[in-house]
Amino acid sequence: MDNSGFEQLFGGAPLMAILRGMGAERSLAVSITAWDLGIDVVELPIQTEEDIEALRVVAAAGKERGKIVGAGTVVSAEHVAQAASAGAAFTVSPGLDLEVVRASHDAGLLSIPGVATASEVQLAMKAGLTWLKAFPASVLGTQWLTAMRGPFPQARFVTTGGMSAANAGEYLSAGARVVAVGSALEDPAQLPLLAGLLGSGDRS
Repeated sequence: MDNSGFEQLFGGAPLMAILRGMGAERSLAVSITAWDLGIDVVELPIQTEEDIEALRVVAAAGKERGKIVGAGTVVSAEHVAQAASAGAAFTVSPGLDLEVVRASHDAGLLSIPGVATASEVQLAMKAGLTWLKAFPASVLGTQWLTAMRGPFPQARFVTTGGMSAANAGEYLSAGARVVAVGSALEDPAQLPLLAGLLGSGDRS
């Protein structure tokens, strides 16, 4: 269940957007803000019918602009089917569920499972997964990332949960490959800071 395709999907960019529960219209508006800023990858968690409709709208708009849109909070095979039907290119889960990862791969979608312990990182990597979601990142902290780099140098972490322009740089410096930001994209004061992170160069 190799998910190394995320290397190309993220293209070395250090940020992705995660838009939770915003509805179709607002999700599209914030996605456009992200795309215009230079954040090419957008994730929409799907927990309600409204979320799935928002994913469908943003995925269609992203396809027109050549942007990648995925589904988050994917915790079942049913969610995987809904994500694929709505046009998602990848799935993200809060925890490590290899059945969800397998269902995603079977549907032609890349998948990132969530991890919070060394045991989960080890199990995920044993299954062939190198891109992992560190969640909740603000609770785990930057020291968690630093500690994981020792035993798992091949792991590529995407940090989600409590991320903003204020702390994204710290997590990138600690070893995160990508930081997922959400509400920061609706704060005009944070946009220049995010742009600065995007302009800091390829981190591969």
